[in-house]
Amino acid sequence: MHFLRVLTFLALLLPALPMAAQEAPSGTITTEQSGEMDANIAVRIREILGELGNYEDVTVTVADGVVTLRGTANSRNEAHDLDALVTRVEGVVAIKNDVSETTDIVRRLDPAIERFMGRVEQLLIQLPLALIALTVFLIIIWIGMSVARWNNPWNRLAPNAFIADLFRTIVRIAFVIAGIVIALDIMNATALLSTILGAAGLIGLAIGFAVRDTVENFIASVMLSIRQPFRPNDVVEINGDQGKVIRLTSRATILLSFDGNHIRIPNATVFKSRIINFSQNRERRFMFTIGVDSSADLGATRELAVKTTQDLPFVLGEPTANAWIGNITDSGVEIVVVGWIDQIETSMSLARGEALRLVKRAIEASGVALPNTTYTLQIDSTAPSMDETSATSAPKQPAIQESAKVAVVNAEAEGALDRMIDAEREESDGEDLLRDDAAKE
Repeated sequence: MHFLRVLTFLALLLPALPMAAQEAPSGTITTEQSGEMDANIAVRIREILGELGNYEDVTVTVADGVVTLRGTANSRNEAHDLDALVTRVEGVVAIKNDVSETTDIVRRLDPAIERFMGRVEQLLIQLPLALIALTVFLIIIWIGMSVARWNNPWNRLAPNAFIADLFRTIVRIAFVIAGIVIALDIMNATALLSTILGAAGLIGLAIGFAVRDTVENFIASVMLSIRQPFRPNDVVEINGDQGKVIRLTSRATILLSFDGNHIRIPNATVFKSRIINFSQNRERRFMFTIGVDSSADLGATRELAVKTTQDLPFVLGEPTANAWIGNITDSGVEIVVVGWIDQIETSMSLARGEALRLVKRAIEASGVALPNTTYTLQIDSTAPSMDETSATSAPKQPAIQESAKVAVVNAEAEGALDRMIDAEREESDGEDLLRDDAAKE
């Protein structure tokens, strides 16, 4: 059993061991063979091996056309290459290759050293040409950087500084690519350019997928800087956030909320969102709803609300104020009142509140009651009647006379916010892509 295991191990091991190649040339074997022919074959093979080098330790013997090779070579591949070489010699009948790989470390390192020295020699030959190509490349880069630093024509062509910087970056990249192409052409290595461009394309594609959100935000910044849907100090609502515009940067739009907080919204979100610009027009409409008793003359009450609103000094004559009957509720009927103001001169919130106060006063002065909902809770059967409950739990309060004087409703509060924004824009060194003279979308 032990013997069988040894045989099995040897059978598995033998295919992995380097076998001496026994390769016979193709063709018909001649019946005539002489010692002179064998000597000629041996001499020819020795001459060939001498010219090739690396086979100084190989001996050649020929008997009846059978070539026997013995000795060592620098590598196993060189030893195997002898089979194909000897096969091509005329008169060779068969080959017995007993050449093995040498164990001499110095001999095995010689080819590597020779290859290294050859590359160094080739580098020294190409060095002057490479220096010329490098000099040309640096000159082209210097020209490109100088052109990119010009104020004109980039500032004149671009709608803002951000686009001008984008033009300058494109110019720099174009000059760098031109410099690489010319330098490779000087070194006669333009074939390398296609490899570089292919690798750059794959790397760019991978980077594009990795930073897709960043690229999307950058493109949105470019589009917003060109279109400019708002200006500094404009009151806007973006994606549910409302405030005054401070600035537009290459990454985000910055708002100042009416609470004094900074809101930073990515430009990709701004570009895709619904933007409400309340400052686009000077005229702006305010609206409020007031309820009246259902038994009142609704037509006369509506006309009274319109007249009272229109007579306010801060309400514009065109468009005119208006009112209409709204919903019927449990407490009465709603009247919706609207009026228009110049929001540059008048505060929207103050004007709406003052109009509501004076309309309420006018309606009450005309004798129309405003809804006063009273709820009665009955706990048990012995509870007092509704009249008694109302009399005890809800005593009448004395009527408060509203002043007929119109309060000041100018936009001084909004002006304070504008001054805060202007001061921040002057003090900050941050970029701003908004321009007052740019075309507004």
